[in-house]
Amino acid sequence: MKTYKPFKSGKVREVYEADGSIIMVATDRISAFDHILKNKITDKGAVLTQMSRFWFDFTKDIIPNHMLSVDNADMPEFFQQEEFKGNSMKCKKLHMIPMECIVRGYITGSGWESYKENGTICGIELPEGLKESQKLPEPIFTPSTKAELGDHDENVSLEQGAKVLEKEFPGHGMEYAEKIRDYTIAIYKKCAEYALTKGIIIADTKFEFGVDEEGNIVLGDEVLTPDSSRFWPLEGYEAGKSQPSYDKQFVRDWLKANPDSDFNLPQEIIDKTIAKYKEAYEVLTGKTFTR
Repeated sequence: MKTYKPFKSGKVREVYEADGSIIMVATDRISAFDHILKNKITDKGAVLTQMSRFWFDFTKDIIPNHMLSVDNADMPEFFQQEEFKGNSMKCKKLHMIPMECIVRGYITGSGWESYKENGTICGIELPEGLKESQKLPEPIFTPSTKAELGDHDENVSLEQGAKVLEKEFPGHGMEYAEKIRDYTIAIYKKCAEYALTKGIIIADTKFEFGVDEEGNIVLGDEVLTPDSSRFWPLEGYEAGKSQPSYDKQFVRDWLKANPDSDFNLPQEIIDKTIAKYKEAYEVLTGKTFTR
């Protein structure tokens, strides 16, 4: 059997090249505050992959995506081993756009801290008098440049982002920046409206895009998972306070409360975290989680 080694290892994903395609494997690692934690969250990678599959299908009327298959039988024999089942996705090769496309529909997290300080989020002026966790008048696009592992991503304006893209895609910097902004907001609006019908608020999320061989912008990476998004239960939602969460904000909150943890979670937090991930998947998709 031919073996493969990842050509890229991220905070959570291992990326392989195989037979002209990319195999993205979502591991059970979890990261917070730009650190990979010492624990693994059992089944987390499979939840991320299956949830991305759902959203890729849901948004393909807005933009094409890189997903080819999540069936391991469609992948080389190496990826048919048990460790790859349920958490692997065969994808088209793309020239990835070096920007994280963050969209915020509600004011929370670092956005809330920035707003309290100067009334803006990433330089975007917002109305006075907003409360923590309040829905914004319109979703806002707050991109960041992608940092190397261990470094912090840097928030940028659309114009600054366009300059970064111009270096990567000469002659297309502003064009691509505007397109990914528009795609980001359109995807968010459709998915956030759907999630509300399932009793979940998508407070914010991030997307990543690439360019295919024909020059088309394509949605890549992961989509609307608990790793890339803040999910809040609609029931009990009230602006003016922080919200209970389905996503890894649960882990972030524990780490903030335990600054001497050395990024090591107790088993209780691990168990609660995967339960939150699975609950979010099942509520949003209407399916029981299986690998």
